[in-house]
Amino acid sequence: MAGLPAISSNLVFLGLLFALIVIPRALQRFRLPAPLASFGLGMLAARLLGGAIHDPTLALLSTLGISSLFLFAGLDVEVHELWRGRRPLLSHLLLQSLLVAGAVWFAMDSLGQPWNTALLAALALLTPSVGFILEALPALGLDADERFWVSVKAVGGEILALGIAFVVLQSGSTATLTVSSLAIVSMAIGIPLLLRLLVRLVVPYAPGAEFSLLVMVGLVAAYLTERLGVNYLFGAFLAGFIARRLRSRLPKLASDENLRAVQLFASFFIPFYFFAAGMDVPATALTWQSLQIGLLLTGVVLPVRIALVWLQRRFIKGETAVGSLKVATALTPTLIFTLVLATILHDRFHIADSLYGALLIYAGTSTLLPSLALTRRTDAVASSIM
Repeated sequence: MAGLPAISSNLVFLGLLFALIVIPRALQRFRLPAPLASFGLGMLAARLLGGAIHDPTLALLSTLGISSLFLFAGLDVEVHELWRGRRPLLSHLLLQSLLVAGAVWFAMDSLGQPWNTALLAALALLTPSVGFILEALPALGLDADERFWVSVKAVGGEILALGIAFVVLQSGSTATLTVSSLAIVSMAIGIPLLLRLLVRLVVPYAPGAEFSLLVMVGLVAAYLTERLGVNYLFGAFLAGFIARRLRSRLPKLASDENLRAVQLFASFFIPFYFFAAGMDVPATALTWQSLQIGLLLTGVVLPVRIALVWLQRRFIKGETAVGSLKVATALTPTLIFTLVLATILHDRFHIADSLYGALLIYAGTSTLLPSLALTRRTDAVASSIM
């Protein structure tokens, strides 16, 4: 009898693993993105099972998911692509910055929110989720040029938002911001040195170890930024971005094969992040008021975001009306960035549960829109990684 609890625990995790791998992918045929299904399963499990499956193992798998996902996002950044589209990208970032500033002003002036809460909430509402968008692109029926501009604008927007969010989260004091900034600079210098050292000392004696080394460095960087008080995603993204910059000197480290391997690694673990996030949603955040506020945000913010991108593409770049609308719609998903910042706002800045729930509803609707409007095939709705 003494072994029954361990057996029961193993069976629970085996069932959870099966559910998170199979059910979200099965639901994709109904144009429901896999991350939303995993998130919903987490909320359902919390209501049905309570704390029965809260376990350090789940937290570890969740951390592996979000860290590997942003490691992949950093690896996927092509600086020369950003440079090639620099003029439209800069105009896009300027418009996005003005939109963020307008949202912050409204939240402070009309809703009485402090500047840091208002700014993080604005970023949560307006920042595209790069990982999800890049993975969903093949299923959205866009041509090569449209996919290029979607990826460039999504990546540029997220890099800008990451920088702003870092400053906001470390703005408690000048000393905190200074120390954190120095730590990031040290990481930017130390990560390439560490990668080169590991490649020199390990790879000659363990061929094929580049993937393991890359994931390990990404996890270490993620842990360091979490200790700084920002989030795992900052360090993981930085590690991936730096590794990509070393591709010319260490070609096997950020090779296409490794990029695909990291993508597959993230695809296995990221459902645990969404599941754990869903479990952490308090029942008080799931109210009619949350639904009303969330739908109001969707009805106001999404049309404004789509309209600004459409106008920029239509009249600055001279695209067709339909092509401009497709690019604008493909840029709407904010799922991961909204979820991360909403959790930070709820846990550290203590926003109301109703507003927290509203941000989650907005994240879901913004992520669902391209799947409903652009996906050509019912069996190719969104990325399995997300």
